[in-house]
Amino acid sequence: MRRPASAPPLTERQEARRRRILQASARLAGRGGFDAVQMREVAESSQVALGTLYRYFPSKVHLLVATMQDQLESLHATLRKQPPTGESPAERVAQTLMRAFRALQREPQLAEAMARALTFADRSVSPEVDQVSRQTTAIILEAMGGPDDPTPRQLSAVRVIEHTWHSALITWLSGRASIAQVKGDIDTACRLLEPAGAQDGDTAPDR
Repeated sequence: MRRPASAPPLTERQEARRRRILQASARLAGRGGFDAVQMREVAESSQVALGTLYRYFPSKVHLLVATMQDQLESLHATLRKQPPTGESPAERVAQTLMRAFRALQREPQLAEAMARALTFADRSVSPEVDQVSRQTTAIILEAMGGPDDPTPRQLSAVRVIEHTWHSALITWLSGRASIAQVKGDIDTACRLLEPAGAQDGDTAPDR
């Protein structure tokens, strides 16, 4: 349900209904990708009225972007139980994002549906897209070691890493990148987390 920031939290019943909707969306997408997620079928599968579904999610794109945020939230919980073991923040973030990538790789139809929804999202879906971005940022910051007050340079690096990860997912889904290429791109982006001047050939002071 799209609510303004000042709106009260969902009731237990509303949260349970929203959970059923997201689970139905993921299940249908996992079976047949983007085209398999039809709002009427989602409503029937989650046992809610079609009008109720549209009050929670005005369109399929809204629904699938919210589904991605929900999947990332579940992944974040799993990562907390088994945190990355790399020695540096760059290594830990790269390890974490490859684990996330491989989790999506196991359900390519679902991954394709969520990636397409992100691609199709317009300004009306900004709240849901922002949730995906915040969840991805939280995963990256936690893998770094959880800086409570990240610097502007760190936040800029996190944004680049996030964009690289999403782009790598899309290029892999379209068959234009191998797993090795995805890993290489993610490793390269994560090196932005190294101290200024630590990258190969980078000896200039941080500005």
